Order: sequence, then C-alpha cells, then structure tokens
Amino acid sequence: MSKPIVVTGAAGILGAAVAAHLANQGLSVVGLDLADSAADFPGIFIGGVDLTDTQATHAAFAHSALSSGIAGLASIAGGFRWETVMEGSPDSWDFLYRINVRTALNAARAAVPLMPAGGAIVHVGAAATARAAMGMGAYTASKSGVARLTEALAEEHKGQGIRVNAVLPSIMDTPANRADMGDADAGKWVTPLELAQVVAFLLSDAASAITGASLPVTGRV
Repeated sequence: MSKPIVVTGAAGILGAAVAAHLANQGLSVVGLDLADSAADFPGIFIGGVDLTDTQATHAAFAHSALSSGIAGLASIAGGFRWETVMEGSPDSWDFLYRINVRTALNAARAAVPLMPAGGAIVHVGAAATARAAMGMGAYTASKSGVARLTEALAEEHKGQGIRVNAVLPSIMDTPANRADMGDADAGKWVTPLELAQVVAFLLSDAASAITGASLPVTGRV
C-alpha cells in the first residue's frame, strides 16, 4: 500500500473535500483535527489533536497509521475573523497566528522527518494577502506568515527533494460565506472541490518542478 497523505483540519469543509478527492484518486488518507470525529471520513481519522500544541502534534504523527512514513501533507487547518484594527481585540492577532501559522509550522515539523524524497506539503494561504482590506488586518497578517513559512520550508528542503507550496484562495463557496454575504454572487466563488483539485495537483508528481510557490485560486472573483 502506498504511503498516506495527511490532511489537517480534516473535519472542516475544505479538509473534508481534500480528503474525499484524494481518496477518490485511490490514495490513502489520514485526517487530523481538533474535532473528535468526522462523518464519513474516507480513511483513518485521528481526532482531538490540538495542532497549535507542538507535543500534541508530534504525538499525532507518531500514530501507527503513519509508522511507515507519509507521501505528503495537506495543511488545511486554520480559521478566520473579521475585525477592524481599532475596534477588534489584540487577542485576535495572537489567535489567528496560532491557528493559521502555528498549526502549519507544527504539522510541517512533524511531517518532514516522515517524508521520503518526492514528498510534498501544501499550505492554505489567502489571495487577500495582496492587500489587506478593512477588517482583514489580523487575518491577512497571519496568512502572510503562511506564505513566508512556505517559502522558507521550500528553500530548506529542496535539496532533499521535498516540495512545499501554498494555494491562495479568494472566497470559498461555503454555507457560512453564503450566510454572511447573502447578496453576493456565489457562482463566482471557488468551490471546495475546485480548491481540493489544485491541492491534489500540487501534492502529485505532476507538480514535481514546483516548490516555494503561492498559487492564486480565485475563481471568477
């Protein structure tokens, strides 16, 4: 059996879409999430994992399902808050750093020792980092950190044949976004499956010449 691909944030909408798409391609998938369970997960699911905690993350990657190594890491765990700089909480900056940057950092540090040459990591950044709009300061700052983490890891590990890239989605078509932006044209947004297909491409051998890239996935926005 081929080595599995680890998907963090596997109980969320994008994580579930990535896991399902990889499984539909015949790949083995292991999911990690803070949630205790994930309905209909197409592989082994390890719940209750706090990826902001270094020791908890390394313990999860020591699971027997990963004992023979991994082929790749789809680092999907993360989150969002809309708050203005002046009226929002300074704690939001720490919170978004931890769930967007620290989770990706901990997962990568645990995953790389398990990867052979040819392994790949894909992070989720944000197209909004090109210029922070009102209310997006803390979020785009954290996602900018993901981009810099991606570049640094790619440089550190290209000699080992391990690739590290990021996708930069615009607005994803999720129930929450539809509820929050009811007047917007959701038909222009990126669907979870569309983004999952790009993540799968970057994990695949078809993207063997790409590392250190941040790829915009913006749909028709």
